[in-house]
Parts: sequence; C-alpha cells; structure tokens
Amino acid sequence: MSDKKVAVVTGASRGIGKAIALELARNGALVIINYNGSVEKAEQVRSLIEDEGGEAVIEQCNVADYEACEEFFRTVIKRYGKIDILVNNAGITKDDLVMRMSKDDFAQVIDVNLKGTFNCIRQVSRQMLKQRSGRIINLASVVGISGNAGQANYAASKAGVIGLTKSVAKELASRGITANAVAPGFIETDMTEALSESVKEHTAEMIPMKTFGRPEDVAKAVAFLASDEAGYITGQVLCIDGGMAM
Repeated sequence: MSDKKVAVVTGASRGIGKAIALELARNGALVIINYNGSVEKAEQVRSLIEDEGGEAVIEQCNVADYEACEEFFRTVIKRYGKIDILVNNAGITKDDLVMRMSKDDFAQVIDVNLKGTFNCIRQVSRQMLKQRSGRIINLASVVGISGNAGQANYAASKAGVIGLTKSVAKELASRGITANAVAPGFIETDMTEALSESVKEHTAEMIPMKTFGRPEDVAKAVAFLASDEAGYITGQVLCIDGGMAM
C-alpha cells in the first residue's frame, strides 16, 4: 500500500483534468492519470509531474463503459490497496440546438458526463466505505445551474452530476466520505480556444470579473476539497466562474 494518498483523475490528459492532476501531485498524492483517447498527451502529463518530483501512472479507460470501469478500479485497488481521492473530470460536448440535436449526440454526452461519473463512483464507493474515508469531487458546470442555449445535452448531464453529488454525499457521509462538485464557468482550455474572438468578447462581458478563468483556478479548488482541511464540507457545489452564475 502506498504511503501517499492515491488519487484517480479521469480525463486527466488535457485542460482542467491535467491541471488537477498536476496540483494533486504537488500536494503529495500519487496520481492515476486516466485517459481515453491520447496516450501521448497522458504521457506528457506524467512527465510534467515526474519532472516536479511527483509520482504518477497512466491508465486507459472509457468511463462510459461500466465493465471497463470495473476492471480499471479493480486494478488500481489491487495495486495500491486504496483510493483516497476520486476526481470525475472526464467530459465531452456535442453542442447544437434541441431541434437539430441527434439522439446519438444527446446520448453520448449523457453517457460520458453523467453515466461515466456514476460508473466511477459506483466502483470506488465500496472501497471508500471499507476505508471509512475518501474524497469524491465531481466536475459539474455553471450551465448545469443556469442552462445554456445550444447545450441542452451538456447542461442536462451537468445538472445530473449535481443531483448525483448531493445524493452520494448523503449516502456516504456517515462513513467519513465527502462528495462535492465544482462548477466551472468559462475557463481557458482547448474548448474555449476554439471560440471566435467576437464570441469570447461577448462572453467575457457577461462575466462580472470580465475575464475567463484558468485551469489552475479549478485545480486549486479541487485540491482543497480533496484535502484533510475540507473534511466537514460535503454535498456542496462550488462555482468557479468569476461571478457568472450569480
């Protein structure tokens, strides 16, 4: 069994997930970098962590696949004997207006963002109950609170993550396990980089702080919720959005 806290971060090969993996490693955790697509990007994150003196391993798993999740978490628990922190970050978007959205685009976003979060929680819950400790942090979104035109599937999945978080928090609290969600607003990632300059400017105007956040802003909040200091915080949704959801 590792002396370090063992942290699983899903979708950790880029963007917010990458920043979370780096921050947890800086705080002393052994980080399991989960990825589904690019092994090269996952390797880059591991190299960055190791360059800073941290410890990380990479594991491929499609979180939308229940059986694959079962095997993934069984492997981690067998190897390290515990899972202290689970960060459900893996997510996709397939934006369109409802009247044009295909049933596949709706289903795929729900499968990864909501069902994937359930699959991972389902697999760690028994181990955390046995340990009588654990931190679960789920990535929601401000659009899961406010909705957003053209993102019915994404908003529905993230609203679902919030409901799932609160339910899991109530189920597991008596065993010393916390479950919280962070709800990022517009964060500087590959997704927002693809927006046109005019859209970026218009969006920034809607944010009280008039600027996009950075992946590190989300990562530091997640690291706090994963820490011992946050032991009496559960079932909460922390908006990291420059005031956008107010």
